[in-house]
Amino acid sequence: MSVSLASTGRPTVSFELMPPRNPSAAPKFWGVAERLVAARPDFISVTYGAAGNDRHTAREVVARLLRETPVLPIAHLTCVGAARHDVAEVIDDFLSDGVRSFLALRGDPPVNNPDWAPDPDGLTSSDALVALLREVEAERCAAHPGDALRSAARPLTIAVATFPGGNLAAGTTPEQEVRRLLEKQQAGADFAITQLFYEADTYVSFVEAARAAGVTIPILAGLLPMTEPRRLHRVEELTGVPVPRHVLPALEAAPDDETRHAIGVARTVELAQAVLDAGAPGLHIYTFNKHEAALDLLEGVHLGGERTGTAPVPGGSDLARGPRVSASTERNG
Repeated sequence: MSVSLASTGRPTVSFELMPPRNPSAAPKFWGVAERLVAARPDFISVTYGAAGNDRHTAREVVARLLRETPVLPIAHLTCVGAARHDVAEVIDDFLSDGVRSFLALRGDPPVNNPDWAPDPDGLTSSDALVALLREVEAERCAAHPGDALRSAARPLTIAVATFPGGNLAAGTTPEQEVRRLLEKQQAGADFAITQLFYEADTYVSFVEAARAAGVTIPILAGLLPMTEPRRLHRVEELTGVPVPRHVLPALEAAPDDETRHAIGVARTVELAQAVLDAGAPGLHIYTFNKHEAALDLLEGVHLGGERTGTAPVPGGSDLARGPRVSASTERNG
C-alpha cells in the first residue's frame, strides 16, 4: 500500500506508534494498536530510533500491520550515524517486506557519547535520505521487471518532517525550515508532517510562508494531546518546544486524572479544530503508545468512532456532543 492524500472530502487521520522496547511490553502495545486500527486511520507511522536502535522491532511491527490489519503502515527511517550502504540495506529490507511508504528523517546523534562522529560514508540530511530511497527503488525496478510493475501499481510514497516553529533544538528558524522543506520536496518528498506545536498560528503562518516559497506538497498537522503535564515537560526537554503555559496551570490544578484528561483533550480539540478550519489536510497524532487521548481528540473534531471520517453516527460517541471514549474501548490499554 502507498499513501494517497487526494481529496476525499474529509481530513486525513493518522497516528504515530513507538515499537515496544521489550517482549513484555508487546501485549499492551498491540492492545493499543488494535484500538487505533479500529478508528480506521489513513495510516499509522512506526518510529525508528536514532541510528536504527530498534530497527528489527520496528520492522516486525510494520510487517505485522501490513499482514494483519487493513491500515497502511509508514516506516520511519533515520540515517544519522549510519553508513550509506547500511541505510540502503534497511530500505531494501523494508521494500522486500512490501512496505511502500516511508517517513524519511535525519534522526538524532546518540546521546551520552562525547566521542561520537558521523560515518564518513553516511548521510547527513533527510533530503539525502529521500534521494536514496528513490535511488534504491529505481535500482530494484531496473533489476527486476516484477518490481517495476509493482512500483507502477503502488508507487513509493515518502513523507518528511518539518518544524513549523523552527527546530529549536537545532537552532533553526521557521524561515530556515521553510527552505529545508522546499529542498526535501525537490529531493522527492510527497508530503510533510509537522513536529508538534501548541498554537494554531504557528502552523498557519508556516504553511503560508511555505506556499509562498514554492512548497506544494500537503503539510499535515502533527499534534500531541495535552493531557499529561509530565509528558509535556519531557517533550519540552527533548524538542525545545515550550510547554503551553495557558494549559499547564489548569492541568496541574485538576483534582483527579479524569478531570485532567478532559481539560487536556478540550484544549487539544480547540487547537485541532482551528488548524482544520484553516485548511490543514489532516491530523497526525503523537500517541506515545496510549490510545485514550488520541481517540478522544478525534471524537472532539467529529472524526472518531467506528466510522472515522464520516458524519457522526447517531447516538454514537462524539466528544463535541457528549461522552468520551467508552470504558469498553479502553480495556487492555
